[in-house]
Amino acid sequence: MTQRLHLVFGGELIDPTKTAFRDVNDIHIVGMFPDYASAFAAWKANAQRTVDDAHTRYFIAHIHRLRDEAVAASPTEELGL
Repeated sequence: MTQRLHLVFGGELIDPTKTAFRDVNDIHIVGMFPDYASAFAAWKANAQRTVDDAHTRYFIAHIHRLRDEAVAASPTEELGL
């Protein structure tokens, strides 16, 4: 079975319509999760906790989709994703 790692993180954005953080040193790393369901639960809990702050956003990064520059074609590229 292939492992599908997901990173949940968030913080204050410069502009709520964009994805640039105001201070990258202040990004809240929620954690790394072994599947999308657990990552989504963590994302949702943090997103709901900060719902009144329009400049704060949380994201799920699909770590298993990152490109490996040392490999001619990463598994993601081979899938056409």
